[in-house]
Amino acid sequence: MNWNIQPLKEEVKKSLQHKIDTKTKPLGALGQLETLALQIGLIQQTTSPKLTEPHLMVFAADHGIATSGVSAYPQEVTHQMVLNFLAGGAAINVFAAQHNITLKVVDAGVNHSFENVQGLVNAKVAFGTESFLNGPAMTMAQCKQALAKGSDLVEEIAKTGCNVVGFGEMGIGNTSSASMLMHVVTGIPLQECIGAGTGLNSQGLKQKYEILSSALSANGKPNNAHSILATYGGFEIAMMCGAMLKAAELKMLVLVDGFIATSAFLMAAEFNASAKEYAIFCHKSDEKGHALLLEFLEANPLLDLQMRLGEGTGCTMAYPIIQSAVNFLNEMASFESAGVSDK
Repeated sequence: MNWNIQPLKEEVKKSLQHKIDTKTKPLGALGQLETLALQIGLIQQTTSPKLTEPHLMVFAADHGIATSGVSAYPQEVTHQMVLNFLAGGAAINVFAAQHNITLKVVDAGVNHSFENVQGLVNAKVAFGTESFLNGPAMTMAQCKQALAKGSDLVEEIAKTGCNVVGFGEMGIGNTSSASMLMHVVTGIPLQECIGAGTGLNSQGLKQKYEILSSALSANGKPNNAHSILATYGGFEIAMMCGAMLKAAELKMLVLVDGFIATSAFLMAAEFNASAKEYAIFCHKSDEKGHALLLEFLEANPLLDLQMRLGEGTGCTMAYPIIQSAVNFLNEMASFESAGVSDK
């Protein structure tokens, strides 16, 4: 499938930059807020942008590789945390509520049958991926199904008037999947892409590296985005990737969370490089590979709070900063309107 993502038009850039530069402040004094305001104005093609009906989508799925000893937590934690999200007990619930962000929890492929559970979006492709130790994590058909479902879910959200959407995830074993995607696409040495995930000690990290190296030997490096994603991805990563691409196509702000979400965005950029213009990278995770991945994408994250939780928590932390960028552009006086002398 293809996503018709338009490169940002430059028509309003001069007017936007003039509006930013003539606010009652020294030139460039609001730093990254000015860069954000310019980006948001260009996405919306207006000098008076608005943020409406913000949403945060948490995609959850299980990974076959998790049964091979790459995580400090058992696979059951995935579905238990989904239930925690739905009960309102997780960090993302607290932060989304704090900032009036609508939270959507999506079962992309959790290895659990959820029965009579209110509030869960059922988009299950299968009960978890296969282990990519000896073959692809998913079939090409499953990969395309996940991408398409992510696209459809964002299209539904857009109908509510939403023009800003954040992306988070839950899935035991998904840092392994993200590390493999990162290595194959970027060429950064595998060891530099692998981190502690849910809290592995040094021995656990060594074992994780050996397992992933073995998988790499078995599967090699596919040469196109669909094959890479099908071989090493997860259902939540693939679905998030499709959702990000559709959000960019619909000219929404795409808020990217931590390491896993950034690996999904890495794949989105492989499908369509123009997606990058719509993305705001919300924070630098404490997961080892994330800084290198952001550097590869030439992304400048808004925050560095030493977080490595996932769930979209970085998006919710960054949202007030994004609001501030829009608010200063719309509400702050200019030198002329305030009667203040410019230099």
